[in-house]
Amino acid sequence: METFERIRAFLAEQLDVDEDKITMDSDLMEDFDADSLDLMDMIITLEDEFGLDEVPDEAVGGFHTVGDVVRYVEEHT
Repeated sequence: METFERIRAFLAEQLDVDEDKITMDSDLMEDFDADSLDLMDMIITLEDEFGLDEVPDEAVGGFHTVGDVVRYVEEHT
């Protein structure tokens, strides 16, 4: 399964959003009303799901869109 599809699937479940509404350009906070707790849950899932080392706070601060998250995962796996 492609990185975007995997991330889209768990975001849909975590944020209770229809998968079809999640695109690379979707803004995590504005489009899905995600809060900081949702983002922390997403980070933990990313680390577990993709075998990432701890994602640094600087990187998390740059996660605005789903595409930002996908690019980070692809660059670090």
